[in-house]
Amino acid sequence: MYPNEQILTERRQELVAGLHIKGISDENVLIAINSVLRHKFIARNIIDRAYHDIPLPIHSGQTISQPFTVAYQTELLEIKPNDKVLEIGTGSGYQCAVLLQMGAKVWSLERKLDLYKSVSKFLPSIGYNANLFYSDGFEGLAKFAPFNKILITAAAPYLPKQLINQLEIGGILVAPVNNGINQSMLKVVKKSETELEKSTHGEFRFVPMLNGVD
Repeated sequence: MYPNEQILTERRQELVAGLHIKGISDENVLIAINSVLRHKFIARNIIDRAYHDIPLPIHSGQTISQPFTVAYQTELLEIKPNDKVLEIGTGSGYQCAVLLQMGAKVWSLERKLDLYKSVSKFLPSIGYNANLFYSDGFEGLAKFAPFNKILITAAAPYLPKQLINQLEIGGILVAPVNNGINQSMLKVVKKSETELEKSTHGEFRFVPMLNGVD
């Protein structure tokens, strides 16, 4: 038997409480995680695990990220209402929905055509409207730049120069960077056209960021 809406709500609240215990302190991030219905983003046969703090499979061999990872990256971005955010890797659309829930304006790129097509229909159907593109994430979206914030949701082998160029002065980029099994979560503040302030924030494991489209 599938859990009813009340049970799912209670589990979502328990998840948010757990994220707070794990160190997520931005109240706006926690409110957004509590507001976005993660169970809508996964197959019905695994809905019982929707609010476990784990990644879950979606179609095309991809996953919906662990809620802690979504919350952690979002907190590092320091999202403010009306921030113009470039997201590299739409995936299931869950991270995108969290950003939108926080009042950001989102431009999101997806390199897998089937994911792009499905999320383009799905997100508006549950009330989230982003600017979605089928494109190579390494190239970004120069014609819509500059962005206040840039988020990479796959393991980048390096920081793409094109994306740094599309970040405004004072803007923040967050990305897991490394070619190995684990990646360092990197926060980059663009202090000037020539100066980047970099800090690392723990190790994570993401699928690789790939060139081109599929």
